[in-house]
Amino acid sequence: MSTALILGLALILDAALGEPKWLWDRMPHPAVVIGKAITWAENRLNAAPSQRLKGAVLVVGLVLAAWLIGKFIGLFGWLPTLLVTAILLAQRALVQHVQDVGDALRLSLGDGRAAVAKIVSRDTQQLDAGGISRSAIESAAENLSDGVIAPAFWFLIAGLPGLLIYKAINTADSMIGYRTERYKDFGWAAAKLDDVLNWLPARITAALIAITHNGLSAWSDIREDAGFHKSPNAGWPEAAMARALNVALAGPRAYDGEMRDFPYVHDFGQIDIGPNAIDRACTALWRVWGLSLALVFALALI
Repeated sequence: MSTALILGLALILDAALGEPKWLWDRMPHPAVVIGKAITWAENRLNAAPSQRLKGAVLVVGLVLAAWLIGKFIGLFGWLPTLLVTAILLAQRALVQHVQDVGDALRLSLGDGRAAVAKIVSRDTQQLDAGGISRSAIESAAENLSDGVIAPAFWFLIAGLPGLLIYKAINTADSMIGYRTERYKDFGWAAAKLDDVLNWLPARITAALIAITHNGLSAWSDIREDAGFHKSPNAGWPEAAMARALNVALAGPRAYDGEMRDFPYVHDFGQIDIGPNAIDRACTALWRVWGLSLALVFALALI
């Protein structure tokens, strides 16, 4: 069975089943296993001297281990590969987590803040309805790239080993790639490699969002808005989503009690938004999924 056909079936399986609670209550999710391995290594390696070198050694170890595990699973045929690929995609889970914020916000501001705190790292205690909605939509856009398009891209490029390498590095970046005193050196290699691995998928995600809404007529504006983001990649899907929904994203927000004056992305869009905008973002996620599935099956036919 071709790589593209396996990916297409995995996309459908993930969309149909998501992350079954009964399964992950009984066994650890692969992402959890990867996270525990990173924590174990970080506790033993992240100490002076040569923290940047030690962090690079960890990244090399993750890449080699992911490659070998992917190759090993592949020895058992297409079915285990299909199942693992579906597990490592996150379309349905992403939509559900984002929709949960909209549903909670309809109940109260407090419920909305509690729900969005589960999917973003910023301070949420003082967010109004607009801030909650923007946070959820930004998370939807960024995680569409990280959780669906980038894993699918690397599976097409390098099969299951490529997908596992991407997930390992992306998980490492989320854990140790922050520019804090503890991780600024040790997490440097993970953050840089994650930027490299996400460079093309982030722009593909932006293009898919644009194509499924207003076309590519605003591409130059999306590119300009993406440049305002602190990340070389996350700004692309966020800028595309902002224009697709005609909302302003980003803007001032607080981290660890400190307000930071980030610019708005698509500042001509609506700022005073609520759960209806979150609903439209979830619809956008499924539109991109549908186009991606069609493209993958077209590749399978070719």
